[in-house]
Amino acid sequence: MVRTWFEPEEAEEFEAAKDLLIRRCVTWAEEHDHPVDDLLLSAAVDARHGSRDGRLAYWDGAGIRFFLLRYVPYAVTAPREELDLAPEVLRTYLRYLDVTGLRDPRGATLAEAEEIIDGVRAEYAAALDDPTLRGLATFWAHTALDEGVDLTVPGAFERFKRDLDAGRVPYDEQVLDKIMQNHFVNGGIGEERAFPLPPVCLPPASELAEAAARSRTVQRLITLADWAGKDGRALTEAGNLRVADALEVSALLGTGEDGLRVRSAAELPQLNLLLAWARKLRLIRTSKGRLLRVAKAAPLLRDPEALWGRAFEVLPELGRVVTVPVVTWRPEPILAEVFEEILPDVLNSMYGLDEMPVVRLEETVWLACQEYFVLDQEDERLRDLWRREAVRDLGRMFEVLSDLGAVELTRGPADPLYASDLDHDDQPLPPDAVERLRAALAKPDLPLVRLTPLGVRGVRDRLLAEGRDAPLIGELATAPPAELLGVLAQHYPPQDAVSELQGWLARPGQDVEMLLQAVRDCPFRTRVAAMLRVLADALPERRLLHDLRHDPVLGPAAWSQLIDAGEMNPGSMNERENLLMGAENFLSVLELAGPDGLVEQLKRMGGRDAYEFVEAILASGHPDVVGLRELRELVAEPLRKTARHSLRQVPTRPPGARGRRKKRKH
Repeated sequence: MVRTWFEPEEAEEFEAAKDLLIRRCVTWAEEHDHPVDDLLLSAAVDARHGSRDGRLAYWDGAGIRFFLLRYVPYAVTAPREELDLAPEVLRTYLRYLDVTGLRDPRGATLAEAEEIIDGVRAEYAAALDDPTLRGLATFWAHTALDEGVDLTVPGAFERFKRDLDAGRVPYDEQVLDKIMQNHFVNGGIGEERAFPLPPVCLPPASELAEAAARSRTVQRLITLADWAGKDGRALTEAGNLRVADALEVSALLGTGEDGLRVRSAAELPQLNLLLAWARKLRLIRTSKGRLLRVAKAAPLLRDPEALWGRAFEVLPELGRVVTVPVVTWRPEPILAEVFEEILPDVLNSMYGLDEMPVVRLEETVWLACQEYFVLDQEDERLRDLWRREAVRDLGRMFEVLSDLGAVELTRGPADPLYASDLDHDDQPLPPDAVERLRAALAKPDLPLVRLTPLGVRGVRDRLLAEGRDAPLIGELATAPPAELLGVLAQHYPPQDAVSELQGWLARPGQDVEMLLQAVRDCPFRTRVAAMLRVLADALPERRLLHDLRHDPVLGPAAWSQLIDAGEMNPGSMNERENLLMGAENFLSVLELAGPDGLVEQLKRMGGRDAYEFVEAILASGHPDVVGLRELRELVAEPLRKTARHSLRQVPTRPPGARGRRKKRKH
């Protein structure tokens, strides 16, 4: 299909899809008199492909601002008058995504996106004016442009480099130093691609709000702030609560520490965690030797759901009070030093899964600790001590998460899934960890952990804030039909796609005919096939494809899928239907392989008769008007030329190239 998401290693597939998107968008823009530039379109597609989630058709405020304020200044080399077009070219691209149904509905609406573009114009001009925002390659390319070098001329840049090495090219050394400093401190603008996440389900908002109010930690934080009060509680010279006050509030909070005999309040770990948590949330503060409730925290204390969210958000910063020190030469527990990185990773590992055996997470956390601290050469007994320390503190972390209401701790047998990969050749765990896991996972009664619905929402909110794609069953319930089917075809497993589609159909005014019309309107044959497959698989008894056999627009796509499924005999098709099927197949190849790829395939199949075969396809009456026009202009015409005329296609230029490009202003 015309995909709008590719794995980083799918370079050829991505380039083919990018060429198609740019080719079609340029044609559409010229027909509708919209500003367009293939270099800037290519940059927009590349920017999204290089993002954390990689969704080409997903644009929100952050993505728009990143492209205009960081990506274009950093990565795109072109004359200033061409770069000035970027906001309007991006607007054109987003309009094209919208009109063709390619837009990801989970991003900004077209109206919202255009408002963001309008609002960022002044900042964009300022970003172009700041040469320190350029990348190193872009800096030298712009220096060459300033020297009048035509980068499209073969060998021009090499000659420029020779002049540069010989000291004949002036440049701003201070700007270059700043660019180099930015590069070493911040790296480039590329993001590491994150793993795709499974769709998750959440209960109604009212149930989540009730669960937050029941959270033991939320109740304790509210109680602690109220106990401190506006008048406050006296602190010792060391900044701790007095022992009597500490035991009093421990009893009030129900931590179980009020019966302990201690010489200092610092010896009460659960109370100290809650105090640190409340300080981090700005619920309490210290002033003039007293512990006080923060007056401005009143709205947060009255909203348990908001308080839960903030408490979950700041928990990774509390590793030094969650973990428990032991008597070793290390100043802090190992897990305390990497808690801010480990906790999100552990929660991500649990996201979208049922109960996980805690022992499996213990081994992966210990492996991560070894990578952070490079413990390979340490004494074996010391390594084992630190491993047990990390395991103990991981258990403490889960207890804290359980009190918060983010995880549920149970016991039982482990799912066989968690032992199924222990014998794999690419197993990252060392042999001793594999053997420990093999023995532990065979036990019938293991500690298990899973995210609660509150935990799932908390993790999902963080993932979304990081730019991750975290699908939620039900979030597409009001999406436009074409956009709904496009997202389901690319990002949802079949069972989840069925659930989402059924939820969409359950809403008043939304029916199968609306979905079918969206498929008919789609200008991409490969996307038509994918959308139709999702729809057919989600409806009972698979009658849809048979019902569409005589549809004037969707018939060829339905025949293809029925034949592939063995539900239709290709020998039963008449000459016209066979020709339409040929057109369907070759138009799909045109989208996937481009004009050159289809020309080569036609030459292999038809030899000297290739052009006549294409002429027959053009006269087939296939409903894809856009595809047939491309077939005529980009495939039939080159085939018609004599053998002495070579095929010449103008490839899309990547960011960093320069030359004459099509553009049109309002």
